[in-house]
Amino acid sequence: MRIGIGYDSHKLVEGRKLIIGGVEIPHEKGLLGHSDADVLCHAIIDSILGAMGEGDIGKHFPDTDGKWQGASSIRLLSKVIELAGQKGFGIVNIDSTVIAEKPKLAPYIEAMKDSLSKAGLPSASINIKAKSNEGMGFTGRGEGIAAEAVCLLKTRG
Repeated sequence: MRIGIGYDSHKLVEGRKLIIGGVEIPHEKGLLGHSDADVLCHAIIDSILGAMGEGDIGKHFPDTDGKWQGASSIRLLSKVIELAGQKGFGIVNIDSTVIAEKPKLAPYIEAMKDSLSKAGLPSASINIKAKSNEGMGFTGRGEGIAAEAVCLLKTRG
């Protein structure tokens, strides 16, 4: 068994879609980033890569490579899940938290789980929690959204 931790945060800006967990969520602002800036997918990707000892999202999908400009983070997650399989790992569990003051994310959690399972995560292994920061810090002030994830991998065999 191997454990990995992932974290990501992005700034909220006007003129971008808000995509979290592969789901477009109605909101007046979206997340700024090289790809679609999906903080949940990015945190999960980093947790899987960390558990494998394979670096982080920037190593595999650098923001200096135009190929990833505007990329779907669900697509990036699929590639990382495929890499885990090639390396002989199976995903046992993903536990994650998205920290956002607005919008309220609870109504979208099931859709996020469905989207993540379509990327290749076993649906029974996905847990997503949505939390506010009670007005504190950059998430509390509505300046951005953050996500954390923990991944448990097992060696296939």
